[in-house]
Amino acid sequence: MHTAGTAGRSRGEGARVFRKGTRVLAGTMFAVFMLLVGPSAPSGALFVRSLPVDAVGEIVPNRVMTWNICNPCDVSNIDRAADIATYAPQVIGLQEACVRDVERIRNYLRSFYGLDYHVRYGTVLQDWGRCGGVPWNPGGFGQAVLSAAPMKDPVVVEYPDGGSEDRGYLAVTTTVGGRSVRVFNTHLAQRQQESFRAAQVGVLAEAVARHDRAIVLGDFNAVPDAPELGPLWELAEDTDSECRPEPTGPCEPTTDWHSKFDYVFLRGFAAREHRVQPTPYSDHHMLHTDVEPK
Repeated sequence: MHTAGTAGRSRGEGARVFRKGTRVLAGTMFAVFMLLVGPSAPSGALFVRSLPVDAVGEIVPNRVMTWNICNPCDVSNIDRAADIATYAPQVIGLQEACVRDVERIRNYLRSFYGLDYHVRYGTVLQDWGRCGGVPWNPGGFGQAVLSAAPMKDPVVVEYPDGGSEDRGYLAVTTTVGGRSVRVFNTHLAQRQQESFRAAQVGVLAEAVARHDRAIVLGDFNAVPDAPELGPLWELAEDTDSECRPEPTGPCEPTTDWHSKFDYVFLRGFAAREHRVQPTPYSDHHMLHTDVEPK
């Protein structure tokens, strides 16, 4: 027969076992969660970052941006969203984008910074290693376009040969500066794969040529005088007037390795001003430009 003290100790030990079991269960569930969300999940606690005093505060209707957000990288999507919110473009083209990351960035832009965007995805491969998920349902990887105005007629094209990794472009029709425009967002083959990029530019340029007004965003993995970019230079101009196949001045780099790889090609629009903004959250800088119709 248990005494009252013995019974109390038994209940206390039972409570401790219950609490320990609860902690073990919680730890197990957290481990499963981290396995499912994968390496694209932001690390650390969720802190809303304050914007700088010169942040624009609201969407700029004639501003477009391109940004390779770097993947896989151990970067918080809160920080990515804060960088975008600082300049608040009408249209943003993201490369190396996991669908889950873009969903979080979009939600943070709306919830924390009051910026509401529509989204379209240009997934070219399903990649568990880059984007998390589970082996039978990996995350989508490729391009994404965020637009303050609705988008229509989306087209996702995978290039016939991506090189060492599948590559393609996403095209949508939306509004920039009060005008309807076809927006393309692409990511070409890696740096040492010129012949693949040449074939990809041929496919892209053929689609761009069908439109009198087009904006082509992306990471082209090529400097301005690279021969493979020739077909695009015949159709459009980059937002940086000094970056040409024959430069007219110093061409501002857009990567941490001091190369110009990122472009905003304009067809039927002229650039009013542009800015290349380095960021600690990617090996590519943000490039944004304010445009006006020709």
